[in-house]
Amino acid sequence: MQADPRSRAQPAGPSVAEHLSQLYETLTTTERKSARVLLDNYPIAGLETVAQFAARAGVSGPTVLRLIGKLGFAGYADFQAALRDELEARLQSPLEKHRRHREGEPGDDVERFCAALCDNIRLSLHNIPRSELEHTCQQLGDTRRQVFLIGGRFSDSLARYFYMHLHAMRSGVRHVDPQVGAWPDYLVDIRRRDLLLVFDIRRYQQDLLRFAEHATRRGAHLILFTDQWLSPIARLARHVFPVRVQAPSSWDSSAATLALIELLLMQLGEANWSQVKARMESLEEMRRDLSRRDEE
Repeated sequence: MQADPRSRAQPAGPSVAEHLSQLYETLTTTERKSARVLLDNYPIAGLETVAQFAARAGVSGPTVLRLIGKLGFAGYADFQAALRDELEARLQSPLEKHRRHREGEPGDDVERFCAALCDNIRLSLHNIPRSELEHTCQQLGDTRRQVFLIGGRFSDSLARYFYMHLHAMRSGVRHVDPQVGAWPDYLVDIRRRDLLLVFDIRRYQQDLLRFAEHATRRGAHLILFTDQWLSPIARLARHVFPVRVQAPSSWDSSAATLALIELLLMQLGEANWSQVKARMESLEEMRRDLSRRDEE
């Protein structure tokens, strides 16, 4: 049973964006237009008046209100209050997160932390449409496309982890140097229909948005790994994977994002096993040969 998105006292409940993604397949054509506008301009479109939101989506005011009702809100004011809470959460610093979690219910820190991480993984993977996973694996398995991976100050470690495994499974994979001055060297090599995988978690980075804008103008298909509040890069992405990052800690958790990466690697390996097996056998033979030469 999904948590009520109106419950502002339940930080573990789904964000409006998560709830909207879960409902997307059940929406009418006009409701989907409103949903797409909100997700592409999240949460700003929802903070406008009903008339402004409807005009941006090219639908009627009642269509917007029907969508808000399907999301579980009693009215537009409650919907906007939830979005304002999310906007505040986006901007929380580690210092603010520490203060808030210390004000929470007392208990065993280890148990609380384990429970939060397990919930993050379970709910994140449950909420991702299977079609998104399938399409992403199909694209990652297409060796005609180059794959570029980039992350932010902390999330670049996730981009590099994904790169190391993906590079072992297929050719044409590049990890983008986190130094902004090196970025033109990567952008110049991006071709139409190449894949750009971006990791951007709250307190989102404007420089990553600029890189993504340049890459998509060159024809890259963007796949975004973000949190439940959605990086502004979402408006550029073909596929968006919002995962939960909250934990009883000063720091956001990467556990659910890491689980998603490993799920994609597993599915990619199963779907393209003959190709992956041949490459990995070649790599192992080369390693053995180099080890023998070192011993001589």
